[in-house]
Amino acid sequence: MTVSLIGVGAMGGALLSGWLASGKRPDDVTVVVRRDEQARALHLEHGVRTVSLDEAANAEVIVVAVKPGQFESLLGDLRPAEGSVVVSVAAGVTVEQLEAWLPEGTSVARAMPNTGALAGESMTGIVRGSRTTDEQLDAVVRLFEAVGRTLVVSEPQLDAVIAVSGSGIAYLYYVADAMIEAGVHQGLTRAQSRELVVQTFAGASAVLATSGRPPAELRADVTSPAGTTAAALRKLDDHGVRAAFLDAVEACRLRAGEMSRRS
Repeated sequence: MTVSLIGVGAMGGALLSGWLASGKRPDDVTVVVRRDEQARALHLEHGVRTVSLDEAANAEVIVVAVKPGQFESLLGDLRPAEGSVVVSVAAGVTVEQLEAWLPEGTSVARAMPNTGALAGESMTGIVRGSRTTDEQLDAVVRLFEAVGRTLVVSEPQLDAVIAVSGSGIAYLYYVADAMIEAGVHQGLTRAQSRELVVQTFAGASAVLATSGRPPAELRADVTSPAGTTAAALRKLDDHGVRAAFLDAVEACRLRAGEMSRRS
């Protein structure tokens, strides 16, 4: 499968690194970037070739990872080859808009990964376009499964996917940062606190993934009556942490919807 990546910012760069780390050959991936110095850096670091927009249009899968406000003008200049599928990884750009901005008959899809792709651990929600064949959808799924797991959803569900996993990875970084800082306040060095927090996150994630049990049950397993964990959780409840997460996820979903309506 040949892939062209248009835009290599934070998300595009994470995908590129993840694809190559998963075994994808540099010869099968081309990139489109604006600046010559970025093109040289990408070639030196990854061995990938920078191409024009016209050349990128010949790839089997064309992944567009530019800012939402750049989509309309960029796609207006893109002429995908017959059989190619164009995949947007931007919030706020709908399937209907993608199909309207591209030449008639172009197959499209939306994908919402996260930067876990850097470690091959992204979670990607995927929406197929109205003209996308089963074979094209399978190609998109396989491409994103190379950097983690995928879930095919309806477009109305994608805003919730963005709120839970697309942006959700940032919530976990936020919590990790707070826990590291808390450890420092309790007398640990920053390096010690970071090591403890990183491994605790890794362990919790592994148990969640392998046990199949609800997180509430797993939490109860380590919460003895009147114990240390109970004291900590009581403080989190006193500060409304659960409610804050509910509000944060809803705010993210609503913002994603607003961006779609404004595009």
